[in-house]
Amino acid sequence: MNQNTLALSVHLSLVSSNTKTGPIPVSTTGAQSCPPDCGQKDACYADRSFLGMHWRAVTAGARGTDWPTFCAAIEQLDDDQLWRHNQGGDMPPDDTGRTVDPVRLGQLVMANRKKRGFTYSHWKDDASIAWFALSNVWGFTINLSADTIAEADRLYGRGSPVVVVVSSTTTQNFTTPAGHRVVVCPATQRDDVSCSTCQLCQRQRDAIVAFPAHGSGARRIDIRLAQ
Repeated sequence: MNQNTLALSVHLSLVSSNTKTGPIPVSTTGAQSCPPDCGQKDACYADRSFLGMHWRAVTAGARGTDWPTFCAAIEQLDDDQLWRHNQGGDMPPDDTGRTVDPVRLGQLVMANRKKRGFTYSHWKDDASIAWFALSNVWGFTINLSADTIAEADRLYGRGSPVVVVVSSTTTQNFTTPAGHRVVVCPATQRDDVSCSTCQLCQRQRDAIVAFPAHGSGARRIDIRLAQ
Protein backbone atom coordinates (compact mmCIF):
# COMPACT_ATOMS: atom_id res chain seq x y z
CA MET A 1 0.00 0.00 0.00
CA ASN A 2 1.23 3.48 -0.86
CA GLN A 3 0.63 5.61 2.21
CA ASN A 4 1.44 8.76 0.24
CA THR A 5 -1.93 8.56 -1.50
CA LEU A 6 -3.55 10.33 1.44
CA ALA A 7 -1.92 13.37 2.99
CA LEU A 8 -3.21 13.45 6.54
CA SER A 9 -2.42 15.82 9.40
CA VAL A 10 -2.90 14.89 13.05
CA HIS A 11 -2.75 17.37 15.93
CA LEU A 12 -2.05 16.35 19.53
CA SER A 13 -2.89 18.54 22.53
CA LEU A 14 -1.00 17.16 25.52
CA VAL A 15 -3.36 18.92 27.94
CA SER A 16 -6.83 19.46 26.49
CA SER A 17 -8.80 22.60 27.33
CA ASN A 18 -12.05 20.82 26.39
CA THR A 19 -14.09 20.62 29.60
CA LYS A 20 -15.89 17.47 28.41
CA THR A 21 -12.68 15.50 27.95
CA GLY A 22 -10.85 17.02 30.89
CA PRO A 23 -7.10 17.80 30.98
CA ILE A 24 -5.86 14.69 29.16
CA PRO A 25 -4.02 14.37 25.84
CA VAL A 26 -6.48 14.69 22.95
CA SER A 27 -5.86 14.38 19.22
CA THR A 28 -7.60 15.72 16.12
CA THR A 29 -7.26 14.12 12.68
CA GLY A 30 -8.00 15.77 9.35
CA ALA A 31 -11.45 15.25 7.86
CA GLN A 32 -9.89 13.20 5.03
CA SER A 33 -9.97 10.33 7.55
CA CYS A 34 -13.76 10.26 7.80
CA PRO A 35 -15.69 7.49 6.02
CA PRO A 36 -17.49 8.74 2.90
CA ASP A 37 -20.75 7.19 4.14
CA CYS A 38 -20.62 8.60 7.70
CA GLY A 39 -24.21 9.14 8.83
CA GLN A 40 -23.36 12.25 10.83
CA LYS A 41 -21.67 14.35 8.14
CA ASP A 42 -24.50 16.86 7.89
CA ALA A 43 -24.67 17.30 11.68
CA CYS A 44 -21.08 16.62 12.74
CA TYR A 45 -20.39 18.10 16.17
CA ALA A 46 -16.68 18.60 15.47
CA ASP A 47 -17.50 20.65 12.38
CA ARG A 48 -20.35 22.66 13.88
CA SER A 49 -19.00 23.39 17.37
CA PHE A 50 -16.12 25.39 18.83
CA LEU A 51 -13.85 22.67 17.43
CA GLY A 52 -14.72 23.59 13.86
CA MET A 53 -12.02 26.20 13.25
CA HIS A 54 -9.32 23.99 14.77
CA TRP A 55 -10.48 20.91 12.84
CA ARG A 56 -10.52 22.78 9.54
CA ALA A 57 -6.96 23.99 10.18
CA VAL A 58 -5.82 20.42 10.82
CA THR A 59 -7.65 19.22 7.71
CA ALA A 60 -5.90 21.89 5.63
CA GLY A 61 -2.51 20.88 7.03
CA ALA A 62 -1.99 24.22 8.76
CA ARG A 63 -1.79 22.47 12.15
CA GLY A 64 -0.52 19.11 13.25
CA THR A 65 2.09 16.62 12.07
CA ASP A 66 2.24 13.57 9.85
CA TRP A 67 1.13 10.14 11.07
CA PRO A 68 4.57 8.73 12.04
CA THR A 69 5.40 11.85 14.08
CA PHE A 70 2.04 11.63 15.82
CA CYS A 71 2.56 7.96 16.69
CA ALA A 72 6.02 8.77 18.04
CA ALA A 73 4.46 11.40 20.32
CA ILE A 74 1.92 8.87 21.62
CA GLU A 75 4.73 6.42 22.32
CA GLN A 76 6.39 9.07 24.50
CA LEU A 77 3.34 9.49 26.76
CA ASP A 78 3.72 8.19 30.30
CA ASP A 79 2.77 4.59 30.96
CA ASP A 80 -0.91 4.20 31.97
CA GLN A 81 -1.74 7.64 30.53
CA LEU A 82 -5.40 8.01 29.56
CA TRP A 83 -5.78 9.81 26.23
CA ARG A 84 -8.49 10.34 23.65
CA HIS A 85 -7.88 9.96 19.94
CA ASN A 86 -9.97 12.07 17.57
CA GLN A 87 -12.15 14.75 19.07
CA GLY A 88 -12.55 15.34 15.33
CA GLY A 89 -11.78 12.95 12.48
CA ASP A 90 -11.55 9.17 12.27
CA MET A 91 -9.05 6.38 11.63
CA PRO A 92 -7.02 6.77 8.40
CA PRO A 93 -8.41 4.95 5.35
CA ASP A 94 -6.30 2.83 3.03
CA ASP A 95 -5.54 3.83 -0.55
CA THR A 96 -9.00 2.68 -1.73
CA GLY A 97 -10.75 5.11 0.61
CA ARG A 98 -13.33 2.45 1.44
CA THR A 99 -11.85 0.82 4.54
CA VAL A 100 -9.47 1.58 7.40
CA ASP A 101 -5.71 1.39 6.78
CA PRO A 102 -4.48 -1.58 8.85
CA VAL A 103 -0.85 -0.43 8.59
CA ARG A 104 -1.39 2.96 10.16
CA LEU A 105 -3.86 1.49 12.63
CA GLY A 106 -1.22 -1.03 13.67
CA GLN A 107 1.35 1.71 14.10
CA LEU A 108 -0.93 3.54 16.50
CA VAL A 109 -1.80 0.36 18.39
CA MET A 110 1.89 -0.32 18.90
CA ALA A 111 2.54 3.26 20.01
CA ASN A 112 -0.28 2.94 22.54
CA ARG A 113 1.30 -0.01 24.35
CA LYS A 114 1.16 0.55 28.13
CA LYS A 115 -1.05 3.62 27.53
CA ARG A 116 -4.85 3.80 27.76
CA GLY A 117 -5.95 5.33 24.50
CA PHE A 118 -9.55 5.26 23.28
CA THR A 119 -11.49 6.55 20.31
CA TYR A 120 -14.67 6.18 18.25
CA SER A 121 -15.09 5.22 14.60
CA HIS A 122 -17.76 5.40 11.93
CA TRP A 123 -15.92 2.90 9.73
CA LYS A 124 -18.37 -0.02 9.68
CA ASP A 125 -17.29 -2.23 6.80
CA ASP A 126 -16.49 -5.81 7.79
CA ALA A 127 -12.73 -5.45 7.32
CA SER A 128 -12.52 -2.34 9.51
CA ILE A 129 -14.66 -3.93 12.23
CA ALA A 130 -12.37 -6.97 12.24
CA TRP A 131 -9.26 -4.80 12.60
CA PHE A 132 -10.91 -2.79 15.37
CA ALA A 133 -11.70 -5.98 17.28
CA LEU A 134 -8.00 -6.86 17.21
CA SER A 135 -7.09 -3.32 18.28
CA ASN A 136 -9.28 -3.71 21.34
CA VAL A 137 -7.56 -7.00 22.18
CA TRP A 138 -4.19 -5.26 21.88
CA GLY A 139 -5.21 -2.50 24.30
CA PHE A 140 -6.28 0.41 22.09
CA THR A 141 -10.02 0.88 22.68
CA ILE A 142 -12.03 1.65 19.55
CA ASN A 143 -15.77 2.20 20.04
CA LEU A 144 -18.02 1.48 17.06
CA SER A 145 -20.23 4.55 16.52
CA ALA A 146 -23.85 3.74 15.68
CA ASP A 147 -26.28 6.30 14.27
CA THR A 148 -29.44 4.57 15.54
CA ILE A 149 -30.44 2.12 18.26
CA ALA A 150 -31.17 -0.51 15.61
CA GLU A 151 -27.65 -0.11 14.23
CA ALA A 152 -26.21 -0.32 17.76
CA ASP A 153 -27.94 -3.66 18.20
CA ARG A 154 -26.45 -4.88 14.89
CA LEU A 155 -22.92 -3.78 15.85
CA TYR A 156 -23.12 -5.25 19.33
CA GLY A 157 -20.99 -8.35 19.78
CA ARG A 158 -18.63 -7.63 16.87
CA GLY A 159 -15.57 -7.49 19.14
CA SER A 160 -15.62 -3.79 20.03
CA PRO A 161 -17.64 -1.70 22.48
CA VAL A 162 -20.48 0.30 20.95
CA VAL A 163 -21.70 3.88 21.33
CA VAL A 164 -24.79 5.46 19.79
CA VAL A 165 -26.23 8.91 19.21
CA VAL A 166 -29.69 9.45 20.71
CA SER A 167 -32.16 12.34 20.83
CA SER A 168 -31.10 15.50 22.62
CA THR A 169 -33.79 14.97 25.28
CA THR A 170 -32.51 11.55 26.40
CA THR A 171 -31.39 11.60 30.04
CA GLN A 172 -32.24 8.14 31.40
CA ASN A 173 -30.56 4.79 30.86
CA PHE A 174 -32.63 2.25 28.92
CA THR A 175 -32.59 -1.12 27.18
CA THR A 176 -32.57 -1.67 23.41
CA PRO A 177 -35.15 -3.84 21.61
CA ALA A 178 -32.52 -6.60 21.50
CA GLY A 179 -32.09 -6.41 25.26
CA HIS A 180 -28.78 -4.54 25.45
CA ARG A 181 -28.27 -2.09 28.31
CA VAL A 182 -27.66 1.53 27.29
CA VAL A 183 -25.94 4.01 29.62
CA VAL A 184 -26.23 7.73 28.85
CA CYS A 185 -22.78 9.36 28.85
CA PRO A 186 -22.30 10.69 32.40
CA ALA A 187 -20.33 13.72 31.14
CA THR A 188 -23.40 14.91 29.24
CA GLN A 189 -25.52 14.79 32.39
CA ARG A 190 -23.21 16.18 35.07
CA ASP A 191 -20.86 19.16 34.99
CA ASP A 192 -18.45 17.50 37.41
CA VAL A 193 -17.80 14.50 35.13
CA SER A 194 -15.44 14.38 32.15
CA CYS A 195 -13.67 11.70 30.10
CA SER A 196 -10.71 12.04 32.45
CA THR A 197 -12.83 11.08 35.47
CA CYS A 198 -15.41 8.74 33.90
CA GLN A 199 -13.22 6.62 31.59
CA LEU A 200 -16.21 4.45 30.62
CA CYS A 201 -15.47 4.65 26.89
CA GLN A 202 -11.92 3.42 27.43
CA ARG A 203 -13.12 0.21 29.08
CA GLN A 204 -14.18 -3.06 27.52
CA ARG A 205 -17.81 -3.36 28.62
CA ASP A 206 -21.21 -4.88 27.94
CA ALA A 207 -23.19 -1.64 28.03
CA ILE A 208 -23.73 0.59 25.01
CA VAL A 209 -22.90 4.25 25.74
CA ALA A 210 -25.41 6.82 24.43
CA PHE A 211 -24.52 10.38 23.48
CA PRO A 212 -27.50 12.77 23.35
CA ALA A 213 -27.38 14.98 20.26
CA HIS A 214 -25.88 18.38 21.06
CA GLY A 215 -24.49 21.42 19.34
CA SER A 216 -25.92 23.19 16.31
CA GLY A 217 -26.67 19.88 14.58
CA ALA A 218 -28.82 18.52 17.43
CA ARG A 219 -32.17 19.49 15.89
CA ARG A 220 -31.22 17.85 12.59
CA ILE A 221 -30.34 14.63 14.41
CA ASP A 222 -33.53 14.75 16.51
CA ILE A 223 -35.64 15.02 13.35
CA ARG A 224 -33.77 12.17 11.68
CA LEU A 225 -34.15 9.88 14.70
CA ALA A 226 -37.87 10.63 14.95
CA GLN A 227 -38.54 9.51 11.37
